[in-house]
Amino acid sequence: MAALMSGSGTNVQKILEHGERLAKEEGQPLYEVAVIFTDRWNSRATRIGRDHDLPVITRDLSGWLKKHGVQRRDLSRREEFDREAVELLRPFEAKVAVYGGYMSIASSTLVRAFIGINVHPADLSVKTPEGKRRFVGAHAVRDAIVAGETAICSSTHLVTEEVDMGPLFLISRPLAVEVPDNADLSDPKTAEEVEKKNQERLKEAGDWVIFPQTLEAIARGWFGRDENGNLYYKNNPAPDGLQL
Repeated sequence: MAALMSGSGTNVQKILEHGERLAKEEGQPLYEVAVIFTDRWNSRATRIGRDHDLPVITRDLSGWLKKHGVQRRDLSRREEFDREAVELLRPFEAKVAVYGGYMSIASSTLVRAFIGINVHPADLSVKTPEGKRRFVGAHAVRDAIVAGETAICSSTHLVTEEVDMGPLFLISRPLAVEVPDNADLSDPKTAEEVEKKNQERLKEAGDWVIFPQTLEAIARGWFGRDENGNLYYKNNPAPDGLQL
């Protein structure tokens, strides 16, 4: 696998630790991270690579955008950045890309180059009355709390070209939302503070649990897809993923 990250890399760290523990218990690895790729020069990728004896590729997106005179919100040239990233990763022969806190939107070039697995801080099986996924995007935790949800979950899913819309693998156990008494969630600053606190709690109770477990399940052959793209877990249909 190739591990993609942008910041602290805590998800990547947990994936590596889980893989190393499984290898020790079973006498051989079930999955291996071959390389770490980061799109930020100041991420913890180098430190994680050092601690786990892994090569690290740093390709700073901000620097690339500045050099080419491209605004971050302009995704029309993201294909070019991702094409260069894929070429840098090619020698490592990774089949899977784990999006461990990778904060850049992946273009079709990156999506199609690997089987992409991502973790999202919301229960993606929850839908709107129109049948669309309700809590997607960068502020899914805040949106869920403001909407009155009393518990939040994390979900792992297949990365597709439509953000947060890929087939689901695992959904973490519900974590009770903590909101201070008399907190005014209509105030953007208050909502942001509550969001940050609960998202940090969800990382430990959700992301760090189901991301490694998802990769283990895939490595063991427990997840599969048919010719129509439908997901199965141990040969049983799992259209909305598996809830822990």
